[in-house]
Amino acid sequence: MKSKHVLTAFLIFTAAFANAQKDTTGNAFTTFEIKPSETDASITSGDVPHLVMFNPKAKQGKLLLFMTGTGGIANKGPKDFYNTVVEQGYVLISLSYIDVPAVAQICHDTNLDKDPNCADEFRMKRIYGKGDFSLIDDKPQDAIVNRLTKLLVYLSAHHKEVDWTQYLDNGQPKWSEIAVCGQSQGGGMAEYLGKHEVVYRVISFSGGWDWSAKDKIATWYATSNKTPADAWYGTYNVKEATADVILKTYQSLAMPATHIYGLDLPVRDGRKAHVEGVANPAYKPKWIEMLSGKVASK
Repeated sequence: MKSKHVLTAFLIFTAAFANAQKDTTGNAFTTFEIKPSETDASITSGDVPHLVMFNPKAKQGKLLLFMTGTGGIANKGPKDFYNTVVEQGYVLISLSYIDVPAVAQICHDTNLDKDPNCADEFRMKRIYGKGDFSLIDDKPQDAIVNRLTKLLVYLSAHHKEVDWTQYLDNGQPKWSEIAVCGQSQGGGMAEYLGKHEVVYRVISFSGGWDWSAKDKIATWYATSNKTPADAWYGTYNVKEATADVILKTYQSLAMPATHIYGLDLPVRDGRKAHVEGVANPAYKPKWIEMLSGKVASK
């Protein structure tokens, strides 16, 4: 009987250790995954898990909301960048959201001829769930802001290691405590949020290139920003096909010239220039500059 008790205790200890290993990276950062449907039962599309990551031993800092590009998977995103985010004192949420079809796949040719504001209306629906834009099937509960809100409320109830209420204000995201960040389509979503909310920081990696007409970037880029100009940062790779257009959108967004990074390191074998900015660890010094808000002197 004694050996049975010892075996039971060993199995309990082993299971606990396995869970600890599953929830902790080599850098001792706590990580876990939560499906959107766990936080809001009405969400049935785009139910790939969110990724949550933080350093349990560090003083709690701002939240960084990361949004992947088209076809991206939130819990399988750029791990080196994620680690850098947490090293810089942030709590990270890589948000699972509906990212197909992309704006560029819908707002072009005939659709754009019929509606020059197509991209603006598309992003309003995908981010806020508002408007009567009919060219995508996103439901109100699918919206990025709803997914983030429901996740923060869920975390507040189920994961007390972090004070998630710090990022909520009357049941809605407290944007002043949140940096918004994304790659490609996700970068465009971060930019759009920076237009409509006073966020802590906007970081766009080769953010989406929206149009109002042929060869004319979308007019929403030049509308007034709620987030102050000195909180905006953007990168693009000089070798990507849309480099010139992305630069024009950053300039139209009124990003300070010193906050725009034209990245030019050799593109790694088998990689795409479009994603190198957020995926290549050689750019870590640039990531730190953008995350800290301290641009190194040239």
